Amino acid sequence: MTITIYHNPRCSKSRRTLELLRDQGLEPRILEYLKTPPDTATLERLLDMLGLEPRELMRKQEKAYQEHALANPELSRNALIAAMVAHPKLIERPIVVTEDKAALGRPPEAVLDIL
Repeated sequence: MTITIYHNPRCSKSRRTLELLRDQGLEPRILEYLKTPPDTATLERLLDMLGLEPRELMRKQEKAYQEHALANPELSRNALIAAMVAHPKLIERPIVVTEDKAALGRPPEAVLDIL
């Protein structure tokens, strides 16, 4: 099984999720999404796999969220995805992906459901 984690090594939940995967005997492909942000198509795919709308995958406490008025209900799905592409710090983490499933590691144990 191929597993990918969208990871931020500075995030305790992300580190714990990676540790949890390794405790299961799995070595995921690690994508440090702040260094290599996902593109629009990838984010759309992740949102579909997670069953979330863009705002549900956003870190609302980030400075960019307020600076770009992303709480505005008038903003389209495309505008919110574009904001995440432009400002990857807005993307909630970690996200764990298998071939056909994805889970947000909040709490880290939530990823066990897709393994």
